[in-house]
Amino acid sequence: MSNIIELIKLGESKTLELKKELPKNSSIAKSIIAFSNTSGGRLIIGVDDNRETVGIEDDNIFEIQDKIASLIFDNCHPNILPEIYTINHDGILLLVVEVFRGNLLPYYFKNEGKANGTYMRIGATNRVAGPENIAELERQKNQISFDEEINYEFEYQEIDKSPLIKSFEDVGKKLDEQKFKNLKLVKDVNGKLYPTNALLILLGLMPHCTVKCGLFKGTNMDVFIDKKEFAGDLYYLLNAASGFILNHINLNAEVKGMKRDDLYELPLVALREALVNALIHRDYSNQGRDIKIGIYDDMVNIVSPGGFPNTITAEDINEGRSDARNKVIANVFKELNLVEQWGSGIKRIKSSCLELGLKEPNIQEKNDFVDVELWRPQATANDRKRPQTTANDRKRPVATNYDRLSPDEEQIINYILENGRINRTQAKEMLPFADTKIKEILNGMMKKSQIKRVGVGRGIYYIIQDEIKNEQEN
Repeated sequence: MSNIIELIKLGESKTLELKKELPKNSSIAKSIIAFSNTSGGRLIIGVDDNRETVGIEDDNIFEIQDKIASLIFDNCHPNILPEIYTINHDGILLLVVEVFRGNLLPYYFKNEGKANGTYMRIGATNRVAGPENIAELERQKNQISFDEEINYEFEYQEIDKSPLIKSFEDVGKKLDEQKFKNLKLVKDVNGKLYPTNALLILLGLMPHCTVKCGLFKGTNMDVFIDKKEFAGDLYYLLNAASGFILNHINLNAEVKGMKRDDLYELPLVALREALVNALIHRDYSNQGRDIKIGIYDDMVNIVSPGGFPNTITAEDINEGRSDARNKVIANVFKELNLVEQWGSGIKRIKSSCLELGLKEPNIQEKNDFVDVELWRPQATANDRKRPQTTANDRKRPVATNYDRLSPDEEQIINYILENGRINRTQAKEMLPFADTKIKEILNGMMKKSQIKRVGVGRGIYYIIQDEIKNEQEN
């Protein structure tokens, strides 16, 4: 029980929802569905918006339990069987509906059907799953990862596999056709070989296999100093991204006797592990997003699309539990000696930074991406001089709505960040589209509250909407 009370104090999360009383409608079923499709969780009734335990009346407790069971049975498909029980905390009765991740994925709201009624838990909210999310849930039910699937759009024999073969040669290993099969990089269908998504991703043949890097002045995105976008095989991306970071952080010299050691301000093992994790575990089924790296005065920030795998939570990862979203890619990285031991990467990142006297890195699941913050020495020194700050106190961007922009939308946002505003003529000069398409993009961004229009007639221009601007500054 003490564990549940501690969870309540932390507030709602991916695995916890709090209600003061039983909702009058069937929305509770959507929460149960979202928990079942994601990482499981608890719905606790008898807690108000201030996380105070107000409890429920015990004279109708069995009636409430029966009502919840009926709501779940009547509205959820396939059937979900939660545990419904009460706990007594200092004389206050709380009702707990505990849901475990299901194995009959995807679960959905009967009246809305699978396409529109499948819900997932993103952060502390329930979201309608899109087609790509539903497809991923189907794969999880069949215990297959996206990178294991065959891709029939490419001819295996016509693919240049030399970059991957060379990567294996560099570590003294041979990658022949049988090894390709054993690693599930290729599959035989009726006597013909087809590549899997893993092979195409590893070779950089999918258009979203990119890493975007930026160096910023200060602690926010207002001023670009340098930016690069890298595309290619994953081994190249790892080295290119590492190089970009090392070129823009400080190199210190330490003399020991007659020997001089050059040491970077951040431990190389932490940078390497964070980049490897981003490349291995990112959601490659979502083709509209990329890995983003930002270097600020106070930190190096690495953002990877896709939250933690649904089978584990942040607590599991901190305890060393491991589960790869992309099993084939992870295994190839292990073969290339880029992964030392499963489940040890997060601990190495944190311990290597602490050993240098740096502030402990933040590694968090934020909505549907993973955010890694590696604090630079200046941030650590400043932190010793002032009260502890939170993520909301720092003026720097987070990859929420901004990270989900389309490539065209992102170019417009970046232009506004650099120039303060944009008009249709400037947008047309930047994007290869006609006036009608430019107008459609700008109108769409206004509908999504990304930008807002200012002025009239020929004097119309667009600036960043307050909502997205606030997300970038918090």
